[in-house]
Amino acid sequence: MTSERARDKITTIKKLAPKLARLRRKGEHIVFTNGCFDLLHLGHLRSLEEAARLGDRLVVAINSDASVRRAKGADRPIQSARQRMELVAGLACVDWVIAFSADTPLRVIRALRPETLAKGGDWKATEIVGRDDVESWGGRVVRLKVVPGFRTTDLVKQIRASKSS
Repeated sequence: MTSERARDKITTIKKLAPKLARLRRKGEHIVFTNGCFDLLHLGHLRSLEEAARLGDRLVVAINSDASVRRAKGADRPIQSARQRMELVAGLACVDWVIAFSADTPLRVIRALRPETLAKGGDWKATEIVGRDDVESWGGRVVRLKVVPGFRTTDLVKQIRASKSS
C-alpha cells in the first residue's frame, strides 16, 4: 500500500504541467531529473538532494519497467515501476514523481519545460537528453556530482555473486 504522502507526489504529465505553469508564474524554479532508480541507494539520495537544491521544486521521471528492460537487459528492473516511484516519492527532497515508457524522457522534458535539467555526472554533457531543448528556452543543464562506489548495476552484480558463492 502506498503511503498517503508519497501517493500525493506520484502524478502524470497531464496533471503536473498546468501545476508547474502556475508555480512558474509565481516565480518558482523547476528542476527535472530522471532515471531508473532500480535499487535506491545512497548515490541516488545524494544526487536527488543536490538536484533539489538547484531550484524550488524537483520533478523526478522514472523509467517504466519495459523501458528499464530495454536499457538494462531482460533481468531488470529488480523492483517494479510502482515500487520505485513510491520509494523516490517518499524522499523529502522530491516534490513529484512521474513515469515514462519511452527510451528517453524527451517528451516529458518538452511537456514540463523545466528551468533546470539535472543529470548524473557520469553522463557527458553532450549525451544528456533534452539538453538542447532546455537551453533553447533559456534553461540550464547541470551535471550532478558522481557519488563513487554507488551504482545499481554494481550492487546487482554483488548480490548475484554472493548468492552463487
